[in-house]
Amino acid sequence: MGKDGLSAIAKDVLGDVQKEAETIILTAEREAKETLKAAKEQADHDYKAIITKAKSKAEVEKRKVASVTEVEMRNRMLQTKEELVDIAFEKALVKLKNFVETDDYHDYMLKDIQNAVKRIGIKDLIIKVNAKDKDWLTPDVLKVLSKKLHCALRISEKTEDFLGGCIVQTEDGKIICDATLDSRLQELKPVLRVELSKILFEERS
Repeated sequence: MGKDGLSAIAKDVLGDVQKEAETIILTAEREAKETLKAAKEQADHDYKAIITKAKSKAEVEKRKVASVTEVEMRNRMLQTKEELVDIAFEKALVKLKNFVETDDYHDYMLKDIQNAVKRIGIKDLIIKVNAKDKDWLTPDVLKVLSKKLHCALRISEKTEDFLGGCIVQTEDGKIICDATLDSRLQELKPVLRVELSKILFEERS
């Protein structure tokens, strides 16, 4: 699953969360504007109450309240943006968990192993997988794959605790190719952050 695969997941996830995101943004904007309005009204009230005693002081207080409230509004919008990224990230995680239960996932794994072997370019390699994938990635399957790739592949005795995918490495562990779904998911997060900013924030700026 390369950049194209990540983009496809990102677009799929963004489609799922866009309506939910719009609602959150609109709510945050409305609350921020209401807070700003209330603060300015309060500042105006205070200003009128003390204008005869300290006009200059009231002006300073009015600007201070408005400034603080605008900062709070910006901070709230930034917080909302991160909440949307988290929502999209969780939806992507669900999609990947569903993906590992499909037959297509096995084909994906075998292709990823082939790509990793070609990138490393060394004949003797170890493949690290989780316990579930170790059950179907049998010695017979690896034998066929090894013959096809003209190399010697073996599964690590120790299983790993990741969602799916694999780590392919040399015997000494000096060269490692991380093709786990966990690493793919981490690569997806900045993609989602950028895309959400384009869709939901730049259009409002």
